[in-house]
Amino acid sequence: MTEKIKTTTRFDIAQAIHNELGFSHADAFKMIDQTLSLIIDTLKTGRDVKISGFATFEPHQKNARVGRNPKTGVEYPITARKTLIFKASHALKNALK
Repeated sequence: MTEKIKTTTRFDIAQAIHNELGFSHADAFKMIDQTLSLIIDTLKTGRDVKISGFATFEPHQKNARVGRNPKTGVEYPITARKTLIFKASHALKNALK
């Protein structure tokens, strides 16, 4: 039987910051929240976010189009929307090999 792999959460990251760097749990959570807020705010403006050695996040605008249900063939409009492209760095890809 395969063992379920645990998901790493904000709490786990804050715990690692607390253990490795000695910051309080509250300060660790503030650092994580501030970092994520900065990334989100930057992406909202339409700019890319590059974290060297990890990844690049790119906001992308998708145009409206007509989609089709492959089972029934019925067409449906798909509205324009913003999406996010995640591109892993070479360092991250190599670390996962």
